[in-house]
Amino acid sequence: MSLPVLALAVVVLLAVGYRFYGGFIARQYAIDPNAPTPAQSKNDGVEFVPTKPFYLLGQHFSAIAAAGPIAGPIIAAQQFGWLPSLLWIALGVVLIGAVHDFSTLVASVRHDARSIAEVIRLNLGPGAGLAILAFIWIALVYVIVAFTDVTAATFVSGDADLQGLTFTFNPGGAVAFASTLYLVLSVVMGLVDRFLKPPLWLQTIIFVPATLGVVWLGTCYSTVFILHTEAWGLSAPKVWSILILAYCFVASLTPMWALLQPRGYLGGFILYIAIAVGVVGLFFGGFDIQLPVFKGWSAPNGDLLFPFLFVTIACGACSGFHGLVCSGTTSRQIANEAHCKPVGYGAMLLEGFVALIALGTVMIAAPAVLQGKAPGAIYGAGLGRFMAVIIGEKNLLFATTFGAMAFSTFVFDTLDVSTRLGRYILQELFGATSTVAAAIATAVTVLVPLTFVLAADAGAWKYFWTLFGTSNQLLASLSLMGISVWLKRSGRRYWYALYPMVFVTAVTVTSLLLQIHGAFFKGTATTVQQINGVVCVVLLALAGAVAYFCVRALLAPSPPVKPGSAAPAAAA
Repeated sequence: MSLPVLALAVVVLLAVGYRFYGGFIARQYAIDPNAPTPAQSKNDGVEFVPTKPFYLLGQHFSAIAAAGPIAGPIIAAQQFGWLPSLLWIALGVVLIGAVHDFSTLVASVRHDARSIAEVIRLNLGPGAGLAILAFIWIALVYVIVAFTDVTAATFVSGDADLQGLTFTFNPGGAVAFASTLYLVLSVVMGLVDRFLKPPLWLQTIIFVPATLGVVWLGTCYSTVFILHTEAWGLSAPKVWSILILAYCFVASLTPMWALLQPRGYLGGFILYIAIAVGVVGLFFGGFDIQLPVFKGWSAPNGDLLFPFLFVTIACGACSGFHGLVCSGTTSRQIANEAHCKPVGYGAMLLEGFVALIALGTVMIAAPAVLQGKAPGAIYGAGLGRFMAVIIGEKNLLFATTFGAMAFSTFVFDTLDVSTRLGRYILQELFGATSTVAAAIATAVTVLVPLTFVLAADAGAWKYFWTLFGTSNQLLASLSLMGISVWLKRSGRRYWYALYPMVFVTAVTVTSLLLQIHGAFFKGTATTVQQINGVVCVVLLALAGAVAYFCVRALLAPSPPVKPGSAAPAAAA
């Protein structure tokens, strides 16, 4: 089967899923276009702001579509082949991932735009609330660890496809240089917007082309950021990891207007350009599929297809991190309950399409070319080949640098948001709100990943990625637990949330148990695997606590609650 036919089949499945299954879920929630939303009733012009669905969809999509749906499919396809990966992306996103995102968004809107952790606390009790907060913080730490390590590898990796084009070009250095300039450009845009206040259209026509300009500069000065770290006693990836985590610390404490908002705005354009390039490459590139259809039920490293295919693809099919976005910022901007379907369910389907493009970049590569490459480098090379269809092979250096920088752009978006959320959680857990407390909470959230990364050997991001995907999807399962209880206590059917929760729980708990076994009972575990094993035990305990409160609430008689309203808190 050709690549365009496969891509078309997935697009049709996503469209049919949105129309029929998304419509079915919306009917279960009795979406009411006339019901007041928190954005309307609490409109303060700052946090609660009714927003047009088109703009909110773009903002929400940019927030959730980070590097997860790119790296995950690439890693999984290399391990198990493209067909199992494609099936999980296409079916998982329709039946599980989009249902989770839609449900967390509706639940938050119906609970006065509270976070999913607060929704769980209200419906399962304060014990479950504390457990889910601790779980979320650990999951965020592993988001930071996984993305830091894989990005550092991208900044130092080369690309065999480009050898011979110019001996002065270094792909990793080009991406590092372009990515750094991109962050500087974002700060400049933030300062210009803050103090000069030019119209947004003027900023757009200046800074978006400038973003493409820094890609070109990266190809011109690709050797500037090649790190020679022998005298420091650290490898180049570890030095880059330190620098990236230092960025996370600064970004988390920097005012939103100075970095996160302009970077997110420019990053949105990078995302849309990458999607457009992916569409052209998939449907009109004429590329042959070179990756095997199916490689077997176990990967060369011994990982079993069940459960590791599912947790490796992670955000490409289901992501608990999305629930934090849905219930953290998006629910405060929903102007009409009818917008929950296109924003919540629809954006997750778009993320599934991003995962399809990422899968396409690895499907067209010869297996020998993929050896030793980080996902960011593979995605950059593949997206570069897609872009070359538009701008010509002579511009392959620019195209490939753009692809890899797009990956790092999405990573930075995930990293600083995760660090900021981690700070918020620690401050909430300890009731500390001062500036000093914010700095300490940020330092802890960054220093834990730094310890993990420095203790790891080269290529350890693969182990970090597995636990990141596991914790991320288990967080989605825990969110669906709380939503199932809320639906039951509200007198509504809840099987459409309960069944996906059971499946994802089975996948993630099996993954945790296998990682624990590999860490403590095989006798060949690395330091990273042993650290991961300890974390797995903690995550199991926290998830078990939430599950206990969930089962207790499901078995308890439902109190009389008006359908669609927020259920009262469970007894402690």
